[in-house]
Amino acid sequence: MKRVVITGMGVVSPLGCELEGFWESVKAGKSGVGMITKFDTTDYASKIAGEVSGFDPDPYVPKKEQRRMDEYSIFGIAASKKAFEDSGLDMSKEDPTRAGVILGSGVGGLQTLEAQHKILLEKGPGKCSPFMIPHMISNICGGLVAIELGMQGPNYSAVSACASAAHSLTNAMRCIQSGETDIMMSGGAEASVCTLGVAGFCALRALCTRNDDPEHASRPFDADRSGFVIADGAAMLVLEEYEHAVARGAKIYCELAGAGHSCDAYHITAPAEDGSGAAIALKKAMADAGLNPEDIDYINAHGTSTQLNDKTETAAIKLALGEDNARKTCVSSLKSMTGHLLGAAAGLESVVCALAIRDGIAPPTINYTTPDPACDLDYVPNESREMEIRGVLKNSLGFGGHNACLAFKKV
Repeated sequence: MKRVVITGMGVVSPLGCELEGFWESVKAGKSGVGMITKFDTTDYASKIAGEVSGFDPDPYVPKKEQRRMDEYSIFGIAASKKAFEDSGLDMSKEDPTRAGVILGSGVGGLQTLEAQHKILLEKGPGKCSPFMIPHMISNICGGLVAIELGMQGPNYSAVSACASAAHSLTNAMRCIQSGETDIMMSGGAEASVCTLGVAGFCALRALCTRNDDPEHASRPFDADRSGFVIADGAAMLVLEEYEHAVARGAKIYCELAGAGHSCDAYHITAPAEDGSGAAIALKKAMADAGLNPEDIDYINAHGTSTQLNDKTETAAIKLALGEDNARKTCVSSLKSMTGHLLGAAAGLESVVCALAIRDGIAPPTINYTTPDPACDLDYVPNESREMEIRGVLKNSLGFGGHNACLAFKKV
């Protein structure tokens, strides 16, 4: 089976839109959560979000196209172009049929749907945009990226709520492992910080309402956690067949070595509380990558800052690695700093996994002040930690009971 490595990465995030600057903020434990500025939150229970910071779309998407395109696609195109540039690839030297795009989004063009529904109600069906459907659907961003980069290989979108980017990365990895492609662009994009998106999650009572202290609102695994913080952004990774990358002298961040999937088959939003469903995915990922529990130095958790998720995920890690190995393994949640990018979360968190391996640094879980007896692992509290990182697991859990786990190795 072919080996798959990561050779390029690009981010659009609440902690900035330049890869190394983003990583510096992560290592420093900075928060990208603040008050929502995109709309009036007077009537909303949650008024906070991880809005994208420092993003200029103009170098990536012409202004005329921006006016017709959903924001999630703009984010995804920009992150893809950043990743492509970082990889040093030149498509004029590649077979375009052996390069593809698999980009996940949990919600897709929600802002387009919201805006066009308003037009329908106020002005009638004749005033709806002909671009409504093509720019609303969850697969269109991947199509747009392929058009921009000239990639004619496999192209589709995995949609599995907050596991979307993890499933997309898995499928992209499989395309290379099977020999179908040499290069895949993969990750996720999301732009759900809008009136309809926030209203829907508020109605679920899933969002944190710590509106007077946004920077400390997202606090995974802490006893005082009270819900997740919604966030926007995108992260894309260039996956490449190992020998292909070596032959062109590409820099290699790490190896994407395996993946595991499962379903709780339990509830549409709540995880199975014993962690058994998520543990299956963790075990499968290790087996697929040829890793044992003692080979795992760091786990990048789903870590949403909700009561059920964090307790369940802790239980899953113990079930998968065994109690002793679980307690020796560092676990942290990027969502403590960025909030939850929904379908794009695993893309951004996979970037962090690759950089953690490259630099030998386990990023922190910030806002961890009050231990919870039900969450009793090493969550790298508040400060990053220098250490050797050889094997990494990236955990993702989505509404519907969708569990996905990615396994990374040092090359």
